[in-house]
Amino acid sequence: MDSQTRAARIKLVAFDIDGVMTDGRLHYTEDGGELKTFNAQDGLGVKLMQRAGFELAIVTGRHSNIVTARAADLGIHHVLQGIGDKEETVAALLGQLGLDWAECAFMGDDLIDLPVMRRCGLAIAPANAQAIVKQLAHLTTQASGGHGAVREAVEFILTAQNKLAAVIAPYLAAP
Repeated sequence: MDSQTRAARIKLVAFDIDGVMTDGRLHYTEDGGELKTFNAQDGLGVKLMQRAGFELAIVTGRHSNIVTARAADLGIHHVLQGIGDKEETVAALLGQLGLDWAECAFMGDDLIDLPVMRRCGLAIAPANAQAIVKQLAHLTTQASGGHGAVREAVEFILTAQNKLAAVIAPYLAAP
């Protein structure tokens, strides 16, 4: 089955953080604080998905107050951090939402993401993902994590479901 057909069935999109919503680099301040950089265009892509009625989730192996703040800023309600077994966690979320694996897209970039990516209906890797992850993904973006990969994936799914034009229309309307 091709990636467009897979994307047409998606109702839940879950994202890893480091290497997907960020460029994967970890910055620490002298006092031990952590810094992450997110892409505003990716953020608007998330908002477009919400406007189109999708469920969204963050599923990450690390825990960070920065991720909590970014998720709150974007209105993402399913924020699952410090997760060792992403497959089990996403399975539980699917059960809670009454969805099946075919209706789930997951975007990841490294080995910890592979078990969930192998089960979901649409596995997405950013351009900077590890080679094995890109090899097993149904879709690899041209953009790297933290540099528009999320937005590219979002627009791919919205296009496959013929929803992109409707969700961007308010931005194109003349005043």
